Amino acid sequence: MASNVSNTNQTSGLDASRLSRRGFLKLSGLGAAAVAGTSLLTACGPSTQTAGSASGASSSASSSFGDNGTMRVGMEVAYPPYNFQVSQESENTIPVQGQDGAYADGYDIVFAKKIGEALGLTPVAVKMDFSGLVEGLTSGTIDIICGGMTATDERRQSIDFSDPYWDGHYGLLVKKGSPLASATSFADFAGAAVLGQRDTLLDDVIDEIPNVNHLEPVDSVPAQLSAISNGACDAVTYDVENAKGLLASNPDLVQVEFNGSPILFSEDAPINAGIAKGQDDVLKKINDCINAVSQDDRQAYWDAVQQRLPE
Repeated sequence: MASNVSNTNQTSGLDASRLSRRGFLKLSGLGAAAVAGTSLLTACGPSTQTAGSASGASSSASSSFGDNGTMRVGMEVAYPPYNFQVSQESENTIPVQGQDGAYADGYDIVFAKKIGEALGLTPVAVKMDFSGLVEGLTSGTIDIICGGMTATDERRQSIDFSDPYWDGHYGLLVKKGSPLASATSFADFAGAAVLGQRDTLLDDVIDEIPNVNHLEPVDSVPAQLSAISNGACDAVTYDVENAKGLLASNPDLVQVEFNGSPILFSEDAPINAGIAKGQDDVLKKINDCINAVSQDDRQAYWDAVQQRLPE
């Protein structure tokens, strides 16, 4: 996901500061498990606590990587299907640091667990705002990012990235009954107000639409969904792979399809793990771990996560 897109248009009537990845699960479609006071898609600032080391975990990773046998994994724990919070521990979860009875599940966790095993470290999720993940890594608050993040040239200036462990794609959601629901090309979106998420490709890709009204991005997916529900925009960008959960909880929205496909933008979204610079030996082990997983197995893991999404 990339940043530094200059947007000159303001979202009419939208107070983006009031909606972050806090307390919005219902908007993003991931069920009651996230709505009670703090949502599944809740994120908090960088934690300063460190999880205790796991019994028997050996640190085969670089001495600068990991925290006494623990691998602190930065993520929102709020971005299904990549990462989301559940209340029951299982073979698919890792604990959320500093929160009793809270566990992280999702596609990122599949690879966080594999990477931790390859490095002899026990992974624990550290909840952070997406925009703070790179800083959390460079400051030493976390050891690795497995949080639905795409390597970009800008981010590579600050941290190193692994090979991708998933490739995502982008499309547009509009309200049912909107004339745009039957659009057949980007030409139909000329003049339409389209909203993305700040500091992500969900915002950057909007510039692929000619003559679009590219609105000032907001801080989260639920803020996007709130905006379109309130009529503050005509369309929002979204991860096509997240359609199941989004549409289940937002039945007033529909996917736009061109020639039968919801994948509308040429930019794709490889998902990469990130680590601090200067750890080439660790990065090699991470890449070896990722590349040992076949594409068929990756798809099987993805499909299994889709079945576990909270309703």
